[in-house]
Amino acid sequence: MEFDLFTLLPLAVAVFVFWKLRSVLGTRNGTERPPYDPYVGSDDAKKPAESNDNVVTLPNARNRRDEEEDDKAADRLAEIAGEDKSLARGLKAVTARDPGFDPDQFLDGAKMAYEMIVTGFADGDKRALKGLLSREVYDNFAAVIDERASRGEKVNASFVGIEKAEIAGAELVKEEAQITVRFVSQMISATLDKNEEVVDGDLQEVAEITDVWTFAHPVKSRDPNWKLVATDA
Repeated sequence: MEFDLFTLLPLAVAVFVFWKLRSVLGTRNGTERPPYDPYVGSDDAKKPAESNDNVVTLPNARNRRDEEEDDKAADRLAEIAGEDKSLARGLKAVTARDPGFDPDQFLDGAKMAYEMIVTGFADGDKRALKGLLSREVYDNFAAVIDERASRGEKVNASFVGIEKAEIAGAELVKEEAQITVRFVSQMISATLDKNEEVVDGDLQEVAEITDVWTFAHPVKSRDPNWKLVATDA
């Protein structure tokens, strides 16, 4: 069988062109990446097309969850404040500068601090008190402890428990959150002289004590601890 060279030449060229196109474009199997879009990631690409009225942007699950949590937090603050508008304003100011503030977690910590401070003061343990009190309050507590020791007196105390702890005030003072808590607690306490005679209190009676303490925390501080800055009874 004879082959005409001029007949085969166009066929060879066509085969070569087809192979070259295939090597460059490849084949599609349904798993290819979408074509490169130079506008993806730009601000304009994130905006819905104004010409398409059927496009509806739905909030994602995280946004909905955050909104629900914010609503619950706002409801809790409103519940704490009740009819006290001043307290409501104070709590709003604190949470605006410290979004991580949780009143229930704060109260749990405040109750623990209250018991530690009351017990430490009764025992004359200045070391335990130092990290829980502001400088001014610590100096006052330490002075009473030293004066008591100079007279040879000691306190025999037993902390029974806290009946109630509630937020009574809140304000933001120069980037420092200040929360006032009213504590109602029960305690057995008596002060004994150097002869072990009771000079104040009672060794058997359970006394109900009401204290109004103010704790403070700089809103920009990385230290999560609050310190006692003022006391009232």
